[in-house]
Amino acid sequence: MQVTLLEKARRFHELHTSDGCFLMPNAWDAGSAKLLADAGFAALATTSAGVAFSVGHPDHGFCSADARVDRETMMERVGSMAAAVSAPLNADLEAGYGASPGVVAETITKAIAAGAAGGNIEDFTGDKDDPLFETSLAVERILAVREAIDRSGIPFVLTARTDCFLVGHPDAFAESVRRANLFREAGADCLFIPGASDAASIGKLVKEIDGPINVVMGLTGNALSLADLKELGVRRVSIGGSLSRAMYFHIREAAREMMERGTFTYADKQIPQWELNEIFERQF
Repeated sequence: MQVTLLEKARRFHELHTSDGCFLMPNAWDAGSAKLLADAGFAALATTSAGVAFSVGHPDHGFCSADARVDRETMMERVGSMAAAVSAPLNADLEAGYGASPGVVAETITKAIAAGAAGGNIEDFTGDKDDPLFETSLAVERILAVREAIDRSGIPFVLTARTDCFLVGHPDAFAESVRRANLFREAGADCLFIPGASDAASIGKLVKEIDGPINVVMGLTGNALSLADLKELGVRRVSIGGSLSRAMYFHIREAAREMMERGTFTYADKQIPQWELNEIFERQF
């Protein structure tokens, strides 16, 4: 059964406004999205890092502007993933592919047209010397995006991400809270603060931020479980590019085994061809 974008977006919005905590794993292409959908997750997300790696590019946060994946390539990938599954898809839209509020609003409009039910916009500039957008501009960008969403008629879930922890801001916790609450006032539906990893910090963020928050796991390797995060009051959990990186780890290990030992034990654990064929033929 075909599920419309409006239905997907409404479902995704409800996940953020109802009680509880949900896990939203990140895929990087239609195949990985279908495998995750087959597991039964209520919503999926893209990972910009995973998409970049899959086309042979570095992640946008750690490379020159010329090496980054462009907006058109990312939108094509978002569209292919959104079309592959009936679960709502949240798009990792990095910093919106431009600094100006108008460009970021255009990016959101394109993401909606591609079939995304939600998306992240971050305040990371990509400039190591000046890594965060100045607060007033960061807020203007969220305001412009909110207006574009409202014009679309789709209840697209806007997630505002602040990268204070990741860029080493000297007062990362307080600045994350300040920015997140300003983004919430500007129209963000969900707030995302990557880099907060311990239970005490996450619990304080939940209490001091006036809105549902997203926590990313798989980056820190800590022992917090989904049940732990639910107990802390986290609404949404994502895994960033960690699943993609785990896959590339296994490819590299297999390559080393073949090159150095001439053996093929890497193939002892694999999904049978028939099973993958069955999954990829299925409509989700």
